[in-house]
Amino acid sequence: MKGKTLLVTGAAGGIGSAIVLAFAAEGCRLVLLGRQPAALAALAAAARAAGADARPLVADLLTQDPADIARQAVAAFGCLDGIVNCAGVQHFGLAAEEPATASARTFAVNTVAPIQLTQALLPHLQGRPVAHVVNVGSIFGSIGFPCFATYSASKFALRGYSEALRRELAGGPVRVHYVAPRYTRTGLNRDAVVRMAEALGMNQDSPQTVAERVLASVRRGAADVYLGWPERLCVRINALFPRLVDGALIRQAGRMRPFAQRSDITLKESLT
Repeated sequence: MKGKTLLVTGAAGGIGSAIVLAFAAEGCRLVLLGRQPAALAALAAAARAAGADARPLVADLLTQDPADIARQAVAAFGCLDGIVNCAGVQHFGLAAEEPATASARTFAVNTVAPIQLTQALLPHLQGRPVAHVVNVGSIFGSIGFPCFATYSASKFALRGYSEALRRELAGGPVRVHYVAPRYTRTGLNRDAVVRMAEALGMNQDSPQTVAERVLASVRRGAADVYLGWPERLCVRINALFPRLVDGALIRQAGRMRPFAQRSDITLKESLT
């Protein structure tokens, strides 16, 4: 990866910053996309200390033209060899209590923004000898999880896009990777989500673990990467026999409702 140039969205978030530092240690050149200038500047300094040339790109994926963001990202170093779509939002709560604005924003950030930015960059990436599109999804993008209905749906859509794009671009220079973390310890999780995860004994990973798997997926050319055991097994079972999974998740939903039934449920996002 040394000398490769990558764009990372949501760069200053928990997983995003870990991805930046993992690729920085490989000697990559990095364009760090986010909305907070101070956080991006600090991360760029940390990436340089790790041996990378890193440049912040302050932009808002929801309000700016994806083509303009793509042009700025390419102009930072004159070329790009890939993009890691890591920016995301998460809504935890009962579907009947979810505001319409939260549903729309979840899809705008988790699904529409990475698709549009990838599309804007594809003509450039297809002109590179080898290029990579990495979409950071979720285990919930393969297993519809109660109290995360819209979040799960947005990640299901991103997984479908990744699969379709991979097939469309097969034989060309662009490799498409879908990396699905399980529950990860980041600020994206509200206090209620943290308490719920502890009460249910959910398996947890650090952002650094996720970043290592993202890096490994690019190195190996892996198409789909699912983190955690037994989560990987559950993904396979759910794909083949979803009714077998229903019972376990319906029972789990009963334990989740006390944490989800709150009037102040808010959207948590990693667009930094």
